[in-house]
Amino acid sequence: MEEYLPPHFRSLEDALFSLFGNGVKMEHKQRISGGDINEAYSLALTDGRCIFMKANTIENASFFSAEAAGLTAIAKTGAINVPCVLCRGADKEHGSFLLLEFIAGRAPVSDYWETFALQLSQMHKADTSVFVKEGNYGFISDNYIGSGIQKNTAYEKWTSFFRDCRLEPQFRRAADYFDSAERKKITWLLDHLNDILVEPEHPSLLHGDLWQGNVIAGPDGRAWLIDPAVYVGNAEADIAMTELFGGFSHRFYDAYKDTGLLLPGYSSRKNLYNLYHLLNHLNIFGRAYLSSVRKIVREYVP
Repeated sequence: MEEYLPPHFRSLEDALFSLFGNGVKMEHKQRISGGDINEAYSLALTDGRCIFMKANTIENASFFSAEAAGLTAIAKTGAINVPCVLCRGADKEHGSFLLLEFIAGRAPVSDYWETFALQLSQMHKADTSVFVKEGNYGFISDNYIGSGIQKNTAYEKWTSFFRDCRLEPQFRRAADYFDSAERKKITWLLDHLNDILVEPEHPSLLHGDLWQGNVIAGPDGRAWLIDPAVYVGNAEADIAMTELFGGFSHRFYDAYKDTGLLLPGYSSRKNLYNLYHLLNHLNIFGRAYLSSVRKIVREYVP
């Protein structure tokens, strides 16, 4: 895990000194909107640089260790851009913090969606053996999906991993929302995942929370990934997530399909992958997501 983490400092002042040298300090801090978990700021420095800072309470410093590890893992594939992770730290004034490269966006290039699909597919095809120990699916450590804990225990089989580390923990947390008849349907669904899901031809490193808010057009006009919830899984789960909240351009999906990573029957499985995210939203935000969860359970249970 340590090789995926940037240095940790006991203050923002120490971090800036170590990163940029003597005399470099924060000149101005500006709050940036967006995000439900962390506060975000642009920091203008006295040497003219601008960097990005996320902040939270000291007790929630593990959010930033998880994010740093995820961004580092994606960067290791060499397939698609992510912000450079500078360091972590904590002090009384700022709480825990994560410093990142500030991404100054520009208008997307003309082949933005096609290139994004190709780069994402290259990430999905990258070797994953360094990201999971003693298994094919999972990750080097547990992390977060939103504010919820995401288990990443290593498993040999994708279906077993998705049942035990994705659906089952979320259903357990949401147990009070379901009556006895619904719980029987949930048990049936978990017991029959092998009949619905398929094992991929190879494991893929996933962004894990791939909706439109976590993709930005960077300074090169290409797609950059932010705010990951990475793990090694089935590439289909990433693509399903892109379709859950608004979706991407049809040009992205047309180009991704040409990569051959989506196996026959993907459209019949995508709602089951997204059941995980809807359950997570149910557990974090409340019963507004309950009807969507129930609808998907009914879709797969006879």
